[in-house]
Amino acid sequence: MSSPEAPRRRLRGAALALGLLLGLLALAAGGAAFALRTYRAPGPLAEPVQIVIPRGGTERIAEVLAERGVVRDPRAFGIAAWLTRGRGPLRAAEFAFPAGASIAEVLHILREARPVQRRLTIAEGLTAHQIRALLERAEGLSGELPAFAEGELLPETYAFEWGESRAAIARRAAAAMERALAEAWASRAPDLPLATAREALILASIVERETGRPEERPLVAGVFVNRLRRGMPLQSDPTVAYAATGGAPMDRPISRADLEREHPYNTYRVRGLPPGPIASPGRAALLAATRPEATDYLYFVADGTGGHAFGRTLEEHNRNVARWRAIERERGAATAPAARSPSAPSGGRP
Repeated sequence: MSSPEAPRRRLRGAALALGLLLGLLALAAGGAAFALRTYRAPGPLAEPVQIVIPRGGTERIAEVLAERGVVRDPRAFGIAAWLTRGRGPLRAAEFAFPAGASIAEVLHILREARPVQRRLTIAEGLTAHQIRALLERAEGLSGELPAFAEGELLPETYAFEWGESRAAIARRAAAAMERALAEAWASRAPDLPLATAREALILASIVERETGRPEERPLVAGVFVNRLRRGMPLQSDPTVAYAATGGAPMDRPISRADLEREHPYNTYRVRGLPPGPIASPGRAALLAATRPEATDYLYFVADGTGGHAFGRTLEEHNRNVARWRAIERERGAATAPAARSPSAPSGGRP
């Protein structure tokens, strides 16, 4: 016969077991709630930041994020990444993280967000020498830069991601120039004294270096077209500067010796276009060279305001030069157009 205590002991045991189970479930629920709060809680990042996420797996990514202050605990981040691994891999690229980003937001960025788009601007009128220096020092680009010709790359702003190759940017810029030149040449004005699209590129490069004012480009191109039609030398100061430096920046004024130097690019000594471009012209300069303004101007010189004064005759041009000389004297400039040929069409932009 069983003792009356047996059922009571079994009941107490069952109650104890149930209490332990309920306690474990409560603990687990509390742990899950805590983990969820940690997953969604604002992170420690005080200000937005861009970070290059390296290859090397989740552990390495967690270390970098912790070092940059994006996450507090790299282990918690690693666990969250593992538990949510079905949502996709973590990518190696440069990403932008907002201030206070939670682990959930950080993981979403690493899996779904677009990498940071960096931008590189090739300004109009830069030489191949200057563009090469620009590409070589651009942060975020990688690899060697292949050789490219003067005027081969189109001035423009190019977007790229961290780690893209310099060669890829150069290829994109070369393809853009090829398209822009083809479009400009296809829409050219009739009866231009230009035989090929390359000659248009050469003229556009001179126009680009002669004036920084958009509204003057077609007029400057018109002056040079008129001189080409008459067999007159272009007498463009930027070509003289290019002859003197080979495309490197010129750190001194043009001298009489520069003007008299025998060189294929010296358009004071050689009639017609030089054998190649002297810089990379932009789209506007290409259009100006292929659709110049119809004008009877043959000369131009700086007017002291950043623009130019244009003349139809040598007499008119000489008056413009005299005004420019007076402006230079007033400014106390060390050099003036008096040192240049009186028939020079430009005030020069060496």
